[in-house]
Amino acid sequence: MRHLLVLAAGLVCTSVGLSYAATPVSAAGTKPPTGFSHVVVLWTKGAPGALGKDDADVPKLYVYPATGVGVHSAVIVLPGGGYRTLSMEREGGDEARWLSARGVTAFVLEYRLGSRYGFPAPMLDGARAVRYVRSHAKEMGVATDKIGLWGFSAGGHLAGYLATTHDAGNKGATDPVDQVSDRPDFAILSYARLSLDPAIPRKASLEALIGVHPTAAMLETLSPERHVTKDTPPCFLYSSTEDGVVNAMNSTKFYDALKRAGVPAELHIFERGRHGIGMAQGVHGMPELAVYPTLVANWMQLHGWMTSN
Repeated sequence: MRHLLVLAAGLVCTSVGLSYAATPVSAAGTKPPTGFSHVVVLWTKGAPGALGKDDADVPKLYVYPATGVGVHSAVIVLPGGGYRTLSMEREGGDEARWLSARGVTAFVLEYRLGSRYGFPAPMLDGARAVRYVRSHAKEMGVATDKIGLWGFSAGGHLAGYLATTHDAGNKGATDPVDQVSDRPDFAILSYARLSLDPAIPRKASLEALIGVHPTAAMLETLSPERHVTKDTPPCFLYSSTEDGVVNAMNSTKFYDALKRAGVPAELHIFERGRHGIGMAQGVHGMPELAVYPTLVANWMQLHGWMTSN
C-alpha cells in the first residue's frame, strides 16, 4: 500500500512534495533534546532528496537506552510543531526520559521540515527510523516486534500516517535497513491531526507539509483515518475538548475507523487542556490532566510493551 500511495502522491506532488521547496530556504538547526546518550544519523550518505548537508538536512535519532538488563521494547517519539518546527523537549526529551526510566528504549526523531522540505520527506524519515531500529534491534537490545511510535500534533499526524501506510521491506535492497518492515507495532497519538476532512473545524491544514492548495488526491493520501485497515497496529489516542488547534474530532474519527477495522484501541478525551501540553504535568488549574502518563503506562503494560513497577 505504501508504494501505491507514494506513487500516486508523487504524480500530483510536483509542486508540493520534495520539490515543494524547490527554492531552498536557509537551513536552521533544531536544538536537540537533553539527556540522550548518542545520536544516530539515519542515512550516512545523505537522505533521499536532501537539499544540502546542514544539520536541518540530516534526519537523525537521539537515543535514550532503557534502564535494566534484557531485551526491551522501543518507542520512537515524534515531536510536533506543524511541520515547521520541532518541540524537541516538551514533546520529545520529556517522554524519552520517562520511557527509558521505565525499561523502554526511546528515540527522539528529528525529521525534515517545511518550508525547506514538504511531503514526502518527513514520511521517508519516519519510515526510515522504524526500519533502522528494527534492523539494529539486536545490537540495541530491542525486540523487533515491540517497536512503537509516540507522536504529538503534527508528529501525531506523522505517526498516524506511518501506522496506516507501511510495507514489509524490500528483501532485495542493498541497504540492509531497507530490507525490514517499517510497520510500527503500536502507536500513541497525542492531540494528533488524523483527518484532513474539511468538515472538521481547524485553524491550519498542514500547509508546511502540503502547500496552500493541495489536490484532493494529496488530502486523501495524507488523511490517516482514510487508510485504517485490520493491519493497522493498536493505538492509544489522547486529546481534549478545549484544544483549539487540533479538534478532538480527529481522534474520535480515527478511533471509529480503528473500531470498524477491529484494531485494538483506547481513547481518552479530557474536557480541559490546551494544545501542546506534552505529558500534561503541572498544568496550572488542571490537575486532572496529570494522570495522562499513567494511562499510557497502563495501556503499554496491558499489551506487554512496558513492565509494571
